[in-house]
Amino acid sequence: MTDLPPLREVIARHEIGARKSLGQHFLLDLNVCRKIARAAGDLTAGCVIEIGPGPGGLTRALLEAGAAHLVAVERDRRCIAALADVAAAFPGRLTLIDGDAMAVRAGEIGTAPRRIVANLPYNISVPLVMGWLADVAPFAGFTLMFQKEVADRLAARPRTKDYGRVSVLTQWRCEVRPLFNLGKENFTPPPKVASTVVALTPRGGEAAGPSWAAMDAVTRAAFAQRRKMLRGALKSLRLDPEAVGIDPAARAEELAVADFVALADAYERRG
Repeated sequence: MTDLPPLREVIARHEIGARKSLGQHFLLDLNVCRKIARAAGDLTAGCVIEIGPGPGGLTRALLEAGAAHLVAVERDRRCIAALADVAAAFPGRLTLIDGDAMAVRAGEIGTAPRRIVANLPYNISVPLVMGWLADVAPFAGFTLMFQKEVADRLAARPRTKDYGRVSVLTQWRCEVRPLFNLGKENFTPPPKVASTVVALTPRGGEAAGPSWAAMDAVTRAAFAQRRKMLRGALKSLRLDPEAVGIDPAARAEELAVADFVALADAYERRG
């Protein structure tokens, strides 16, 4: 690490101005990067996947923390070039994938156990996570940074304003633990809001429950109009909440994750 140039020098040399279109907000404080790497746990086995490494602050910290094989997915060619020094400093341990994280099949990268650790591009953070959770079996865990408002949605409980479809799907597939917040001053350029690092630990047993497609359909219909009673919200699916012991006059925001699982089971059984 001591042989690598400071991150601000790397940014200047490669002219890596943050691009709004890519949702880039660079984390340059290596102490904060190390804190995230420590939060990810043991990185010495399997493969660690980083999405959007930018100039490489978190990349350095993950390798320093012992990541035996780190795969960084980056679509910004300027950052790919900037990471060459990091790859040289940790021979054989860093693989760069030049590509769009939305198109990369992360569950097929490297070997198990796979962990994704990333300061996610804010503009695609939710679609990325939903894609990973749709087939969560290949992953051992996720340590991810989100805008605080997105982290609040992931961890929200029923009957709160942040509780919604994303809350249900995430908590169905994973244990959600917000770890710590970071102020906007930690980033270059500063985002408009604070950020939160969140640990997502897959629960396992997804094969025994309803399919992702069934849960996706039920939660989409239920939360499409938040104030609508379930009897109306689920009418398009020809699904009767009362058949699984749920009050048809209830609203989606009042239901626990287990209630949605019961509804999705009924929807899937009905075919």
